[in-house]
Amino acid sequence: MALILHGYRLSVYVRVALLALAEKGAAYDQVEVNPFTADPRADYLALHPFNRVPTLVHDDFVLYETGAIVRYIDRAFPGPALQPTDPRALARMDQIMGVVDSYAYWPLVRQVYVQAVALPRHGQTGDATEIANGLASATKALAAIEALASGGAFLVDAALSLADLHLVPMIAYFVEAPDGAALFARYPKLATWFAHMKARPSFASTDPR
Repeated sequence: MALILHGYRLSVYVRVALLALAEKGAAYDQVEVNPFTADPRADYLALHPFNRVPTLVHDDFVLYETGAIVRYIDRAFPGPALQPTDPRALARMDQIMGVVDSYAYWPLVRQVYVQAVALPRHGQTGDATEIANGLASATKALAAIEALASGGAFLVDAALSLADLHLVPMIAYFVEAPDGAALFARYPKLATWFAHMKARPSFASTDPR
């Protein structure tokens, strides 16, 4: 069976899908798609009408939206389960993923990482106001996730879940900014969790650089 992940290698959401594939031990091919080009590829738009990433193609089945992709990967392939069976634990996983998408992604990645790290890395000056606003919003988002986290090696219960895979790429980028790392250190449960996640083979194997 052919399994292809289309995506941009620097995208945190592509890395979420890659982490799920790595944790399941699924074999796949990867096709690079840059959604930021001025002229979107017609063949990719046929798969994803909104020109976002990632998109998963499994034989003749096409799936976009990261949450749907990683849940499908967990259900369709053998390997360790990435979703708890207890209703409350599963609800907590879904809640954390929702918080990450709605309140954490933009300040952690688009405001702090992009402005403080990615743009300067390419010789451009980041927007200090955007960074400050991002840090302010990140404070609230991280505090909320800290309150929900189990306090152990994983965010939910005692086993790895999709919530861990959803958040860790964003934290990996966020702490590349010195101000982001300093802020993140204020959340002890998340700091313990991140240290465990960084030690997993899937974290190293999906590093975009």
